[in-house]
Amino acid sequence: MSKETLNLYFHSLFPIEDDIVHQITRKFKSFSLKKNELLLAENRINNKTYFLETGYVRSYTFDSNGNEITTNLFTAPCFVNDFLSFFKEQPTKENYETLTDCTFWLTDLETVQENFHSIPEFREFSRMLFVVNYYKLHDRVLEMAKDTAEERYLNLLKKQPAIFQNVPLKIIASFLGITDTSLSRIRKKITTL
Repeated sequence: MSKETLNLYFHSLFPIEDDIVHQITRKFKSFSLKKNELLLAENRINNKTYFLETGYVRSYTFDSNGNEITTNLFTAPCFVNDFLSFFKEQPTKENYETLTDCTFWLTDLETVQENFHSIPEFREFSRMLFVVNYYKLHDRVLEMAKDTAEERYLNLLKKQPAIFQNVPLKIIASFLGITDTSLSRIRKKITTL
């Protein structure tokens, strides 16, 4: 199986030579999961890191009433992981589930540490990856605090329109912090404008 998408992702964040990318990704292995399978389970230590090549994944937890709350939606291509669990070797606090059939590349902590110590470009790529992920998380926190439900919906529709063809509306509503009834009302209002 070709690592083209994985290799291109490394180039997308940081200028890096092809031979260095091949050195970084040489130990990545491919695998697939069907729709609605768990990639990571809550309370388990995760010693792998995953690159989502195709498909959609969500992370979720449960509120005090046992309702599922979607905390993040991952759209290929991207890395999907509980990085604290991975690097600190502590149990993950969320579940990560495929929303479509997905293909992945994985590698382990030992390989990542080896790359950190031996490949300066990998350290720079990792720094950029953390900055990008921090920015997305920070942006989401501000959006949840400042924007109306309708603004959050329109923002997601603008940034990632394909999510609406691939992710159930109930999960999108949970991610937006609203009920599916509210989401239906917002969608109906916008289509009638």
